[in-house]
Amino acid sequence: MLDRFEAGQWDVRVRDTTTTRSSLCIDNGRDLVQLRHAGAACRSVVIEDTPSAVTIQYTCPGNGYGRTRIRMENARLAQIETQGIAQGLPFDYSAEARRVGSCTPR
Repeated sequence: MLDRFEAGQWDVRVRDTTTTRSSLCIDNGRDLVQLRHAGAACRSVVIEDTPSAVTIQYTCPGNGYGRTRIRMENARLAQIETQGIAQGLPFDYSAEARRVGSCTPR
């Protein structure tokens, strides 16, 4: 399911806040799984994988862990629920990710 998201520039807005927003240049939906552990070398396990949603649990040795559920609305829009521990602190939030343009992923 994650490979069906379009590559490009994506805005991620955390729900229940007006200011928490980030912009990402992604290759595919896999880049949306570890938002709080971006770039970290983590081990992951797929808990659920359906045509419209995926749940992945991951562990980042020495840097915490997370569990993320991504629901695909279409190739340019996703709903994200994620929780875990990053840098010794808990996180738990819902966000909307929307493709807003093109870019060159690294």
